Amino acid sequence: MVESPATVVFVARRSEDRAIVGTLTLALFRIPTGLRAWIEDVIVDEAARGQRIGELLTKAAIGRAHEAGARTIDLTSAPRREAANHIYEKMGFKRRETNVWRYEVD
Repeated sequence: MVESPATVVFVARRSEDRAIVGTLTLALFRIPTGLRAWIEDVIVDEAARGQRIGELLTKAAIGRAHEAGARTIDLTSAPRREAANHIYEKMGFKRRETNVWRYEVD
């Protein structure tokens, strides 16, 4: 995954000891209407929450998607993740009214 040109993995490190405190994966993919981006797996260490790490990772991903020419950037976030949802809304993401469907491949 790390070597794939379709994904970019962002890593946030603590300045004191370079320990990883957050990650985000950006997937870039082409469909007939253009290049799209998807943010996946935004993870921030529990001890580092409230320090804007998720927001900074998301801003970096938005910048990379924009540079690549993506027309849209999507993500999903569970309703119970109120702090994350507030950040996404503050950053300009709009909640979409849609059904999410999944087919499980055996």
